[in-house]
Amino acid sequence: MKSISLYQDKKTPIHALDPLSKILYIIVANIVPIIIGNHEATAFFILLSIVLLSVGGVLKKTMPMLAFCGLILITVVIIQGIFRQNNITPLFMIGPIIFYKEGLLFSLNIILNVLNILMSFSILVLVTKPSDMVEAFVRLGLSPKIGYVLSSVFQIIPQMTETMSTITDAQRSRGMEMDGKILTRIKAFFPLISPVIMSSLISTRERAIALEVRGFDSKQKKTFLSDIKTTHADITFKVILLLILVLSIIWRGIIWLR
Repeated sequence: MKSISLYQDKKTPIHALDPLSKILYIIVANIVPIIIGNHEATAFFILLSIVLLSVGGVLKKTMPMLAFCGLILITVVIIQGIFRQNNITPLFMIGPIIFYKEGLLFSLNIILNVLNILMSFSILVLVTKPSDMVEAFVRLGLSPKIGYVLSSVFQIIPQMTETMSTITDAQRSRGMEMDGKILTRIKAFFPLISPVIMSSLISTRERAIALEVRGFDSKQKKTFLSDIKTTHADITFKVILLLILVLSIIWRGIIWLR
């Protein structure tokens, strides 16, 4: 079964880390800058995420996401730089338009936070199998039913696409015109709807029966087919992340005591 996923199957040290290590990285990468409260900490984790993505060989896959977010962030810079309520200090002008220092600094903070969130989550999304990701959440206490729903999301659209392709080929073999003018395509589309919907409903029913046979609704504690193998790299990675988190809390405590 194909899956709707950005996952890139490669053999790298980042791919070898268990999903819990990557989830912990997301938590630390987004909490530590909040605890420390400066742009340098956020920039550090952005650079660290770039390094990890480069080691995982998936840095180029983040470019479409960055390009999409970049368009939104440009509007943030323009709106905050010109119209923010607390703008006082003019920084530069483009024609008659004045950009203010306060608004640009505020927009810089937004940009760094968005990039940090995007890059840290990319490590989980691009180098972790969806099934492993869902299983990790279930191991952390997520309801198995919710986990199954999340897993199904990664499969249902590709499954319907594949079914649609099969039915389309079958209709072509029967002589139905599927290509040509837009009106011809519309006429050919309607006979496809019913088989696709019926096929999806039948597949859903078969899955429900299969799950019931396997005791999915059982109240007993769930077990897993395979155990997560914790390597020395996982342990080292988690220890470093927890150490960074603890040091940031201590540093913030020292600042408060002053």
